[in-house]
Amino acid sequence: MWVNEKAKPVPKRSMFDLFQCIVNCLLYCTGDMVHFSKYMEDKPFILQLIHWSLRGAAQVIMANNPVSGALILGALVWDSPWQTMLGTLGLLVSTLTAVILGQDSDEVSAGLHGFNGMLVALLMGVFSSAGDWYWWLLLPVCLGGATCTFLHSGLVPLLDKWDLPISVFPFNTVIVLYLACTGPSNPYYPHYPATPPGTQERNASQLNVTQLLQGVALGVGQIFACEALGPSLLIVGATLLYSPLLGTHALLGSGAGTLAGLSVSVRHGALYSGMSGFNGALGCMAIGGLYFTFSWRTHLFSLASAFLSAYADIALCNILGTVGLPASSWAATLTISLMLLLTGTSLSAYRIPIGRVRAPEQNIVCHSEWVAGETSDSTDV
Repeated sequence: MWVNEKAKPVPKRSMFDLFQCIVNCLLYCTGDMVHFSKYMEDKPFILQLIHWSLRGAAQVIMANNPVSGALILGALVWDSPWQTMLGTLGLLVSTLTAVILGQDSDEVSAGLHGFNGMLVALLMGVFSSAGDWYWWLLLPVCLGGATCTFLHSGLVPLLDKWDLPISVFPFNTVIVLYLACTGPSNPYYPHYPATPPGTQERNASQLNVTQLLQGVALGVGQIFACEALGPSLLIVGATLLYSPLLGTHALLGSGAGTLAGLSVSVRHGALYSGMSGFNGALGCMAIGGLYFTFSWRTHLFSLASAFLSAYADIALCNILGTVGLPASSWAATLTISLMLLLTGTSLSAYRIPIGRVRAPEQNIVCHSEWVAGETSDSTDV
């Protein structure tokens, strides 16, 4: 009995072990999860396709992580099961098209051939005025997803010359062409015309600060055309799980886009719904640690990219909105490409080649190793 009473501290150790196990599980699910990709290499094709698709869902927010992709799909189901079905279908079709065409296996397994198809499908559902569960919409979703893969493969030789990412060029092209071809009054595929963010009706005399702050989080959710706060926060959480640095820049970029909208007096509805922030979030995420190694210079550069993306989005929305077409994420895509083409010596030292892009935290480690390797090579005689 005395020995049993002396052994009472065991529960404290077990609680500590449980906490450590939870931390290890979270660390296992962060970053690019390269170890999980190696584990899935010899698994059946169906399981590999699910793995590739989950990474493709996360690639919309520039994350190469299947757990983040699963969280994002959960957020979309929470917001709209119909939208989730469309997005998943577009994701699968574009990925399978890449497999059939024999595209680079590393790109396919990283989900780089799936996220454009997913975005096209989501936007087709958002703009459709036929309502949810309109089954005719599955046809253009499949065709749009396949077309994104064809455009992706065609743009690779062109953009590789400048070491630029394909990004969402296929999505932006396909969705604008689809909406322009069908028109608002199409008998089979009617859709809502896009409206410019400029002031069409008089704004309220006072801002609602609470809704404005919610709009910053919604700006990240709007990357997936999600307007609900709960699912948007889950998407923010998926971004932070992949990379705290990337998630922080997503919120900072969305906030910068909201400030840009305030400065030119866009409709308050655009501010509260996050529509003013999502291009800024994309521009800030890409520059703030993904394609450039994080430093104070690139951090300021990412904020400049966020503001430029937001202002360009407002301008493009006002131009394309006159003919009822959305600007989508053209502003962020073009701004990111422009930023990557800058060749100033103060920035080129931090530029990461497209083929070496990893999670922002891993980029910092790899960049230090590259610099150390180059220094040792230069000092060898």
